[in-house]
Amino acid sequence: MIKILLAEDDVDLGNVLSHFLKASGYSVTLANDGLEAFSIYKEFRPDICLLDVMMPGMDGFTLASKIKKENDDIPIVFLTAKNQKENRITGLKLGGDDYITKPFEVEELLLRIKNILRRVGGQMPEILRINNVSLVQNKLTTSKKEYRLTHKEAELIQLLYANKNKILKREVMLKELWGEDDYFMGRSMDVFMSRIRKYFAGEPNISLETVRGIGYIFNVK
Repeated sequence: MIKILLAEDDVDLGNVLSHFLKASGYSVTLANDGLEAFSIYKEFRPDICLLDVMMPGMDGFTLASKIKKENDDIPIVFLTAKNQKENRITGLKLGGDDYITKPFEVEELLLRIKNILRRVGGQMPEILRINNVSLVQNKLTTSKKEYRLTHKEAELIQLLYANKNKILKREVMLKELWGEDDYFMGRSMDVFMSRIRKYFAGEPNISLETVRGIGYIFNVK
C-alpha cells in the first residue's frame, strides 16, 4: 500500500484530506506542524509527501529541504493558500514535483498524486543518448557530470528530445506536462528550463535555444 505523509496545520482540512485519501486506498499519516511531520517522516518512511507551506514549528519549504537530504528521490507536493510565483519557484527549486493552491478539489489532489506515482513507479527506458550524454530513468549523465533529476525535469528533457531540432511551443509544453497554460505555470516551467540549460552547458552537440515569445528548440547535432 502506498504511504502518504500529509503535513497540514489546518486540523479540519487535514482530517478531510486524510479521510479522503484513506478511502482512496492509501495509507496516510497526518501531522499538524512541521516538526511533528519530520519526526513522523523518519519513522513512517512514506512514498510521497504532501506538505503545507505555512506551518508552525517548521514551514513546508524547510521541511522539504530536510526530507530531500534524507531521500532526494521522494516526490513532494506543496499545498498552499498563496498563489504567488515566488512560492512556486521556491518549491520547485527545492525539488518539489507539484504545487497545488488552496482551495482545491480533493479529486484534483488525488489525480495529481496518481500522476506523480505513475511516473515514479514506471521504469523509464533510456530516452536520450547523444555521444557521451544519456538519460536513463531520472539519471542524466553528461560528459562532465552525473545529475539526479526530478521527475518533471526528466519529463521535460524527454519532451524536448522527442521534438529535437524544431520549435516546441510553450503552450504545448505547459499543457502536456502541467495540464494548463497560465502565467504561474509558465514561470514554474522557466525555472526548470534554466536548470536544464545548465545541465547541457559545455556539450558541443546539444544546445537549448529560446525562441522569444514562442518556445524552445532543443538543438542536437
